[in-house]
Amino acid sequence: MKKVFRKWGMPVMLMGALALILYACTKNNSAEPAEVPEGKQRVSIMLTDGPGVFDQVLIDIQKVEVLIDTCARNVDDDDDDDRWNDRDRCGWWEDRRGRGRGDDDDDDDDKDCQVWDSLAIRPGVYDVLQLRNGVDTSLAAGVIAKGKIKGIRITVGPNNSLVKDSVSYPLKSVNGQVKIMIKVRHSEWDEISPDNLQLWLDFDVQRSIIQVSRGKFILIPFIHVWTLKTTGSVSGKVLPADAQSVITVYNTADSMYALPGRHGEFKIRGLKTGTYSMFVNAGNGYRDTTITDIKVERNRDTKIPTITLTK
Repeated sequence: MKKVFRKWGMPVMLMGALALILYACTKNNSAEPAEVPEGKQRVSIMLTDGPGVFDQVLIDIQKVEVLIDTCARNVDDDDDDDRWNDRDRCGWWEDRRGRGRGDDDDDDDDKDCQVWDSLAIRPGVYDVLQLRNGVDTSLAAGVIAKGKIKGIRITVGPNNSLVKDSVSYPLKSVNGQVKIMIKVRHSEWDEISPDNLQLWLDFDVQRSIIQVSRGKFILIPFIHVWTLKTTGSVSGKVLPADAQSVITVYNTADSMYALPGRHGEFKIRGLKTGTYSMFVNAGNGYRDTTITDIKVERNRDTKIPTITLTK
């Protein structure tokens, strides 16, 4: 599974820091915001990324909006969302005309209650590979109408590219400008305080970047949504650094990746609760290793003892 990840044409894990540049942080360290006006709610969306075999992945993010059901009397009632499957919840794309994967035919009455509200962002090109191993940044935030939050829409512009071995390649979307549509349950946002909600977006580069031929790549965005209260993480250190390891944490339902930092440190977040194994795919003549029976719990970090690889 990991050998495929090492291949130069493989899709990689996406989404992150500005090439304009946003300052990254490991958690939301901002001060408590001002009081939210009556009839409103504050939302903030954090951006994080998984690893990639590229030097840079540059994504042109132009706009972030949220879909609010203003008629919902009980914003905690998400029973009607149980029909969503994992593909629906991770996101899909649509072209300039608004047609694409995941389109729904909502009732006209529902549409009368649903409002798209824009969040404040810094539009520009994000180097998504700057965010990894537990690092994230603030992507969008704002005070919006009170109601059930049902979706997020991200507009991606045409100025996308990647860098591999110091060579830059254009990263084309199928139909020019792309709108990424993400379904969310209102009750799954982390509640920092009443009417102050937060969640994380993890751009899955592995599924989002497709190499169609040598030197030609296509962007088909695919995003995972997660929150601290519903997921856990795994962290640790793999030595020596010159093993250039690729880490996979996996079970029968899911798998996520990490590339250790310069001191061997790694962290994988957004894991559903359960039991996982970890495969360390080593390079430069070092031996691979596998660790089993790793327990992941909600809102907790599972620390792995330092792994020292041998030749």
